[in-house]
Formats: sequence, structure tokens, C-alpha cells
Amino acid sequence: MANAVLPRANDQLPDLSDGPALSMSPEAAKKIKEAMAKEGLSEGGLRVSIVGGGCSGFSYSLNLDASAREDDVIVEQDGVKLFVDPVSQQYVHGTMLDYHDGLSGAGFRFVNPNAVRTCGCGTSFAVDEAENG
Repeated sequence: MANAVLPRANDQLPDLSDGPALSMSPEAAKKIKEAMAKEGLSEGGLRVSIVGGGCSGFSYSLNLDASAREDDVIVEQDGVKLFVDPVSQQYVHGTMLDYHDGLSGAGFRFVNPNAVRTCGCGTSFAVDEAENG
């Protein structure tokens, strides 16, 4: 499958005025705080972005970042900041970032209302191109 191409930031974006930009569960906030402390980051937050690729067309990318970029959407919850660039924002708008620790493994998971298809690995997804393309 060919990698999906993300639209440029100035392409037509869906209306993002309704609902939360992105949210996280208390468990996710706790794990982000732990990761930041381990890396010695007292400021900054978690960058959530979307990249083309993966089994279903798009993949989530999570990275600790010392500061937000000029055009980032910043979500602060439970003392944790999430940074999202404008292009990724259209794909994660309304998404809940959660952390799950169970018998089948531990890690972050995304509950994304924009995903019309997800991969069994849980790290890639597809969207309705009519709404987001």
C-alpha cells in the first residue's frame, strides 16, 4: 500500500470549532509526566502528530518536546501539555489519548472519532477522505 500524503496546512480544513481539540485520560497524563521526568523535562509536553504510512494510511507519532511551536494547538490537562500541529489537528480533533496496561501489553492508545478504519496493531488508521481531504 502506498503511503498516504498529508495535505498542506493551507488546504481546506474541516471545522474544528466544536468539541475538544484533543484530550487525555488521567492514566495517559500520569505516564506522560513519568516520561518527562525520566527525560529531565520540567517544561514542555508531548507532541502528537500524524504521519503518512502504516497499515491503514496514517500513523500516530508521539514525541516529548521542550516547547510548543508557533502554530501548535496546545491542550493542557492534568498538568500535562499536548502539542498538535495544524495539519495533524484535523485528523486527531476529538481524540482521547489513553494509556492501557494489561495482559495484552501496555502503551498509549487513541480513541479517534475520525477514524473509519484502524489496523490491528492499533497505531494506524484511515479517515473518510470526503471529510478530511
